[in-house]
Amino acid sequence: MPSFDIVSQIDLQEVDNAVNNVKKELRTRFDFRNVPTELSLNKKDKRIELVTGDEMKVKALHDLLIAHFTRRKVDHRALIFQEPEATSKGQLKESVRLMEGIDKDTAKRIVKIIKDKKLKVQASIQDDQVRVAGKKIDDLQAVIRVLQDADFELPLQYVNMKK
Repeated sequence: MPSFDIVSQIDLQEVDNAVNNVKKELRTRFDFRNVPTELSLNKKDKRIELVTGDEMKVKALHDLLIAHFTRRKVDHRALIFQEPEATSKGQLKESVRLMEGIDKDTAKRIVKIIKDKKLKVQASIQDDQVRVAGKKIDDLQAVIRVLQDADFELPLQYVNMKK
């Protein structure tokens, strides 16, 4: 029976490339001159740590990260910006979490959307992904179209299409 998986994944190598490109751009930007700014990626914890001078610089770093993620074809909706907090040196520190995997509430919402369309497919939640199986590939493609039109706060990919 044909099936596919709905997942939310990010390519950590592309994230690393985007962070390195932001670091390069920071060295040449006039508004960051003489402002100590640190940007680091922790691949294990899937976090980006930002330390910079003030609120305006934090906002500029957000914009740079989003722009470079888009250039590297990584969906910027995977970035979850935390509240900046003050450091002892008078700077602001912020942690940006990289979201990967589909949480239970979103998975339930995906399954509900699929069932509401009354297509002849079965959707099942498996850990941090949703598997959709059906007799016809056309039905599976219809599910993909429906989910692409739905608005989710996280990026979705459709993988492992089996015939």
